[in-house]
Amino acid sequence: MGIPKTQGLQVAVLSAVQAMVEPRTGERFASLQMLEKVTVEDQNVGVDLVLPSPGYDADDQLAAAVQQAAKSVEGVHHVTVASRVDVLSVGAGPLPTVRNAIAIASGKGGVGKSTVASNLAVSLAAEGARVGLLDCDIYGPSVPMLMGAKTRPVIDENKRIHPTSEHGVTLMSMGFLVSPDDAMVWRGPMLHGALTQFIEEVEWGELDYLLLDLPPGTGDIQITLAQKVPLAGALIVTTPQDVALEDVRRGKAMFDQVKVETLGLVENMSYFLCGNCNLKHEIFASGGGRQAAADLQIPLLGEIPLETVIREGGDRGRPVSVSQPDSASAKVFREIALDVGRRVAVNNQRRRMARELQL
Repeated sequence: MGIPKTQGLQVAVLSAVQAMVEPRTGERFASLQMLEKVTVEDQNVGVDLVLPSPGYDADDQLAAAVQQAAKSVEGVHHVTVASRVDVLSVGAGPLPTVRNAIAIASGKGGVGKSTVASNLAVSLAAEGARVGLLDCDIYGPSVPMLMGAKTRPVIDENKRIHPTSEHGVTLMSMGFLVSPDDAMVWRGPMLHGALTQFIEEVEWGELDYLLLDLPPGTGDIQITLAQKVPLAGALIVTTPQDVALEDVRRGKAMFDQVKVETLGLVENMSYFLCGNCNLKHEIFASGGGRQAAADLQIPLLGEIPLETVIREGGDRGRPVSVSQPDSASAKVFREIALDVGRRVAVNNQRRRMARELQL
């Protein structure tokens, strides 16, 4: 007895879609496990996808690629693509409700790392992801101001900390717990204790991504976090000039040493975008981030322009990705955020498959 026509068509479409390459990551569908099911009714085919991050845009490029693959099967007349997002997890550890913890680092201060972290957080949240932002800079916390937080965390009777939220992002920072006039003159053990409390005693809730805004440099806090939290990866933020790029190399070496993958490099203040003439002015030199990324063999995730609206957004507690979502910088932040989500998803799928092979 032969295979029924409908079943044979379903199997053929399954094979065609599984064999295709996801256009943004270059990974095969079979390895990403993005195909949830295929339904067939006459010559009409429905393809349901499960997306491992919000960065795949199944309503345009990906959907078109899936439709093309399915229509290559003889007998298929019409293809409908539907999708849902289920963010893959790097693992539990001390943050069992957080699927992926991602470090945002810089080799030196003054490169706009916290501004980048804030805008990436709200960009991911705008795509529907559940996002938290942990300000790990004990000495100079800036996340409360950058995010315009209007309420403070609450400590319950069990001494559990319930974080606040703003712009759809769950927030925690030492800046919520001390007066802006207080000087934080803490040594290593006190820093370690504060970070441990933020990691183990905060009720983060279910999060797809927790972004860790690290202090600049390669000191105790970075090492403590890498040892305590199973990081999905790290981003390094820099500016184009040589003195900043030298510190990128040290930052990358530090993450290599603690076995955390560097997902890529973000070049901030790449050029000044003049509001009057619309010309690019390369105030801090040019091409440095691209060259450093090439030298270190890591991706350059984006080049963020220097725009007045970024500074204004930070001063007002409304990141530019919220206040001016159509600005040049907000568009770059969004692309970086989605790219990071895709890279983390691909890495997590590879880890999952490696674990399955060992069982």
